[in-house]
Amino acid sequence: MRVIVYDLDHSYEELIESKCDFALAADGKYAPCQGCFGCWTKHPAECFMRDKLQQACRIIGSADELVIITRNLYGEYSAPVKNVLDRSIGTSTPLSTYRGAQMHHTLRYGRHDLWKVIVYGNVTDAERNTFRLLAERNAINDGFERSEVLFVQDLTELEGLL
Repeated sequence: MRVIVYDLDHSYEELIESKCDFALAADGKYAPCQGCFGCWTKHPAECFMRDKLQQACRIIGSADELVIITRNLYGEYSAPVKNVLDRSIGTSTPLSTYRGAQMHHTLRYGRHDLWKVIVYGNVTDAERNTFRLLAERNAINDGFERSEVLFVQDLTELEGLL
């Protein structure tokens, strides 16, 4: 299953939805993570908050390919995208294991294929390096086999990258 998390405006909705099995719009119309860890323990992979991200753990956890489209924010995901990713912490469990000679949380949904990030906006060389490292580490933590980061100057390039 291909899942796209994006912070683009509504004019891109049709394009995004035609290129995936499930799209999560990071539009800020949801509550930020409360850090209660209920999605880890009380009700696994489901947030107690009843909004459009209540099932984000299950949706992202089911993704073979996760595509994140985000505006650059100093070499980091935009705040709305970061909120979506924070609300998906339940894709893992509170238990730990070794993966790649490093300690990580046990995956609730098993391994995945690709963690792909498409970054738009002005990006410095240092921010490019930060994004690449961030995507690589996120991919490892969430059980993705590989990561890829693409940078676009103009969103008209987006269709060819999806």
